[in-house]
Amino acid sequence: MSKQVKVALIGNPNTGKTSVFNALTGLNQKVGNYPGITVDKKEGVCKLSRGVKAYILDLPGTYSLNASSADENVVIELLLNKNDKDFPDVAVVVSDVENLKRNLLLFTQIKDLKIPSILVINMSDLMSRKGISLNIPILEEKLCTKVALLSTRKNTGIENLKTLIENYRTLPKAQCLDATSIDSDYFERLGKAFPNQDLYKLWLVITQDVNFRSVARNELDFTNFQTKTAPELKRLQQKEAIKRYQFINGILNEAQVIDQSKAKDLRSKLDRVLTHKIWGYLIFFTILLIIFQAIYDWATIPMDLIDNTFATLAEWIKNTYPNGGKITDLFAEGIVSGIGGVVIFIPQIAFLFLFISILEESGYMSRVVFLMDRIMRRFGISGKSVVPLISGTACAIPAVMATRNIENWKERLITILVTPFMTCSARLPVYLIIITLVIPNGNFMGISYQALTLMLLYLIGFGMAIFSAFVLDKVMKIQRKTYFVVEMPSYKLPLLKNVFITVVEKTKTFVLEAGKIILAISIILWVMASYGPGEKFNNAEKIVMAENNNISDTALEDKITSYQLEHSYIGIVGKTIEPIIKPLGYDWKIGIGLVASFAAREVFVGTLATIYSVGSASENESIETIKIKMSNERYENGNKVFTFASGISLLLFYAFAMQCMSTLAIVKRETKSWKWPLIQLFGMTTIAYLFAFISFQLLK
Repeated sequence: MSKQVKVALIGNPNTGKTSVFNALTGLNQKVGNYPGITVDKKEGVCKLSRGVKAYILDLPGTYSLNASSADENVVIELLLNKNDKDFPDVAVVVSDVENLKRNLLLFTQIKDLKIPSILVINMSDLMSRKGISLNIPILEEKLCTKVALLSTRKNTGIENLKTLIENYRTLPKAQCLDATSIDSDYFERLGKAFPNQDLYKLWLVITQDVNFRSVARNELDFTNFQTKTAPELKRLQQKEAIKRYQFINGILNEAQVIDQSKAKDLRSKLDRVLTHKIWGYLIFFTILLIIFQAIYDWATIPMDLIDNTFATLAEWIKNTYPNGGKITDLFAEGIVSGIGGVVIFIPQIAFLFLFISILEESGYMSRVVFLMDRIMRRFGISGKSVVPLISGTACAIPAVMATRNIENWKERLITILVTPFMTCSARLPVYLIIITLVIPNGNFMGISYQALTLMLLYLIGFGMAIFSAFVLDKVMKIQRKTYFVVEMPSYKLPLLKNVFITVVEKTKTFVLEAGKIILAISIILWVMASYGPGEKFNNAEKIVMAENNNISDTALEDKITSYQLEHSYIGIVGKTIEPIIKPLGYDWKIGIGLVASFAAREVFVGTLATIYSVGSASENESIETIKIKMSNERYENGNKVFTFASGISLLLFYAFAMQCMSTLAIVKRETKSWKWPLIQLFGMTTIAYLFAFISFQLLK
């Protein structure tokens, strides 16, 4: 039977905690949510010696145990509750060598909870370049702990850390300092009222009510204890912080030497350029252009391979099992075509996550956040809103969760409401296939028209988010503003292992989450498209043959299957809503895609793939991919369905429409009301309809 060690990985933001987590767990990790809240829960498994495994919980970044947000509150809730199933056997506190003084504040607090703790000093490879030297024995003696020097970039120190984790029982539990001296009388009364409780733990429970909300009290009753007022408790917290920094300064005076002459000034020189009020924006704009051009150019070969593979697979199923009847059709036309319509976009989505990961790993994304704050403040959004908005380019769901760092409720609410305007990765499959169909090939200054169109759609989404925030700011009359503070991490070359793990995990999550919905909807759509009520569906062959006497057998079969599709259950749904969407340039088949994609935007492509597969009787002809089928789709009068006008209309509809039930559910959860998600849904759908209508009427 294997032994298990529960490890909590804790640290300030930007200390390289994720790199340490990846170095320990590799791809043996998963992301979920803490029960009852929408804060990410990241877990992984690390093998130690034979028969011993470490279950590592990567906790949200926090600067101290004085939490002011839901993310930070997760850390203190866990560390104060020994009955929690995730309560750690050992806390691994990650610090970085350049900000050791600030990082040690959190470490001393955790140590004073008498939890076995290991101090990890990350980025040790920078020490010689930054002129930093450390006396590890003095640090271990003064902090009553074991110190692990790590460099995830050089892959050094990992094995030593694993050994320390395995031998956590030998770690001293002594406190770093006696925090009760900040007010001896108060803590003496507290000790008498709760004689069997740890005083520092009691102190954190009491002050946490002031900072954020009630933490897990473990049935402690404070009703009969006369505590201090909120301002008095705040002053005591400040005294505690001062006392801790005095203690930390004393240690670092002995254990740390910094030679300023060796410290290089490259970071400040880069910052002056990358955050410049003119050059900063031009550089960011250029980087975006390169990214979108690369998404098109680099992904072409793997996309064509996937496209042909799924088309061949569907054809192989039909040819191999010709007598399979409806079951064969279900697999070939429903499941394979539906999933293939989304899997084809994995290369482009993976490249998008690749570039975002590189920008984050390098430290550039924090500069972008700082740069964009200059724009945000003019439109009434908190500077902290930039982080959720930028996160929204990957997915609106974690972006909405990220608003928990915004203290002002009204500013947070506005950010939640406008974040879905940002172009997320779920919109990408829709954009890419429509752009390919209606935007001509060609270049402008070396950048393809298609890449420029994709870039423009991202900018339109961002512009609408900003404009909507401005309107909401005026309507909601926000008075109190907050200051924007962002930490600028050091520049560093992206760690390939971290980038790889990020791309794999995020792409896998996207595909699996989308795949569940798409598979279910593809099967439902196939059933609805393969069956129908009444005589028109059941007698389609007789009706079509009576109306078409002098056409080839192939053309006749196409007309029969098309007639059946039109009078199937899904055809009836499409025909019912066609009058509403016809002014936008859409036919009833596109209408079915719009309805289905309210489950998730990316379902639109899989839906059309399923519909066109069911509607085609030409099994013996050359394999038609979804793009060709859509390109050849025509009205009864011979006009093409997907024209420049209808394509632009469709792109703008998806740029502004909500169409994501998961996001609506998260908004409801975050706002604790159905009012705001319903306003969001109907408001964004109305905006999308108006823009699509105007664009089609002008361009047709």
